[in-house]
Order: sequence, then C-alpha cells, then structure tokens
Amino acid sequence: MQLATTVCAACHGEGGNSVIPTVPRLAGLQAAYITKQLKDYLAGKRKSDMMTPVIASVDEGDVAGLATYFAKHKPQPGQVQAPQLIALGKALFEDGNTGSGVPACVGCHQEDGAGNERYPRVAGQHQAYTIDQMMHFKNGTRTNDRIKMMRTVAERMTDEEVRAVAEYLAGL
Repeated sequence: MQLATTVCAACHGEGGNSVIPTVPRLAGLQAAYITKQLKDYLAGKRKSDMMTPVIASVDEGDVAGLATYFAKHKPQPGQVQAPQLIALGKALFEDGNTGSGVPACVGCHQEDGAGNERYPRVAGQHQAYTIDQMMHFKNGTRTNDRIKMMRTVAERMTDEEVRAVAEYLAGL
C-alpha cells in the first residue's frame, strides 16, 4: 500500500517497525486496534501533535488497508536499555501491585504481550512511547480507548513502575 510505504513509513518505519523511540511500532498490532486508533484520530477523539497534520492526508477509505498492511508485518524485537528494571517490570506485568491496586498487565495484554482483538500488542514497544502513553493516561490527555481502566492503572503506578514495565515490554 503506497500510503503506508511513503507517508507512514517516514515515522513508523518500513513495515511499521519504527526506529524512533517516541513513535510506536505498528508491525504486528491487531488490525482491529489499528483501525480503531486511525478512526479515533480522524474523528478527533485521539490527539497527537505529530499525527494531526499527517492524518489529514488519510481518507477513511484507506483505514482498512493501512490496518491490514501493518498487522501482517512481523514486529522486530525491542531493545532493553535498563536491565536493572526488568525484574520489577516483569513482576508488575505478571502480578501487578496488590499494595497500590495495580492489576497485572498480563490479564489484558496476554502472557507474551501479544494482546488480542480487544487489547493491543505491547511486546517490543519502545520504552519512550510506552512511558509517554502511560503518562497521557495518567494525566487524562489520552481520552480514547478504555480510558477509565488504563487511567486508573496509570494513576496508581509510580514513575519507576511505569519505567520498569516499559523496559520489560521492550524486551518481550
């Protein structure tokens, strides 16, 4: 699909494997999730300073093709940058934090972080992007998706816990 290989690839990389830490990797994400996000951008429900000017060049008729294109590509593995955070990140991902009421991420995003039709793939995602999105949930600037659930989770997490989970996800 030409739109994906020209306009989208400039930031999201070839096949959706972004090398820019603040830009999400789209390769391997579920087509249903990508479709929803693109439609939310088009409708103004999801906002991004980087995506707003780009989404103006996307027609709603392009959404299904873009979603299929990125979903079918194999995601490249992420890179661990702070190995000292992996143990805490893994514990939070698998078990949550009962003391603060943070549920285990695995309950929605699956054991390997691959997600499903309802919850997105998080495995291999850039740490900076994951942290940024969690902060948007925490401060209420991310207003689409399962905002109540993710906002509650993010509000209960410390900054260190967010960084640890982001690090663990990058290594999945």
